[in-house]
Amino acid sequence: MKKIALALALGLSINSAPALAAKRPQLTPMELQAIQSKEFETTKDAAFGALMTVIQDLGYTVQSADVNTGFITAASPTENKTGFFDAMAGAAASGNTVMTAFLMQMPSGMTRVRLNFVNSKNLSSGYGQQSRQDKPILDAKVYQTAWEKIDEALFVMGALASSAPKAAPSPSPVINSAMPAVSATTPANLAPTNPPGPNSAAIVPANQTATPATRQR
Repeated sequence: MKKIALALALGLSINSAPALAAKRPQLTPMELQAIQSKEFETTKDAAFGALMTVIQDLGYTVQSADVNTGFITAASPTENKTGFFDAMAGAAASGNTVMTAFLMQMPSGMTRVRLNFVNSKNLSSGYGQQSRQDKPILDAKVYQTAWEKIDEALFVMGALASSAPKAAPSPSPVINSAMPAVSATTPANLAPTNPPGPNSAAIVPANQTATPATRQR
């Protein structure tokens, strides 16, 4: 008797699980934005580069990216998602996670980033029938992890930028005067313009000796 009651209780719990999941409250648009959006105190270009780094570090493949529009799409590697009931029905399942991102420069100077993760599952039966199931990921922990990764990437980028050697300033151009410079010294082979006076001594070159003046008779 106890075994029958336990089986009935187990059956009721299994049957009521989908009903409880269906009654789970849906997120409002404002609640969804609060989970999927965050503003960063940086420029749009810096946030774009940090997000691209995080996407590749997580193993995603970037499918499209445009810094002008701020749109990024990426997907994780495809993996086998064939479950027990899929295998019993003779079907095979595969899927991956698709991520979309949108970056926007705010009037305050900050950059707003919105992410969206979707689990995709492709089903194919032995009769050639194919179907696809997309399920949005609404777990706040997933997006919180992404925000922390972006913060870390921005911190590393800022540290690298501050430690980079600064370029030396270029020397100012030297402007040569059109007039040639005039030397202040007088060449040794040029005689002075003013003849020496009667009381001044005559300048004799070093390789010549002075000839005494002849006495007038």
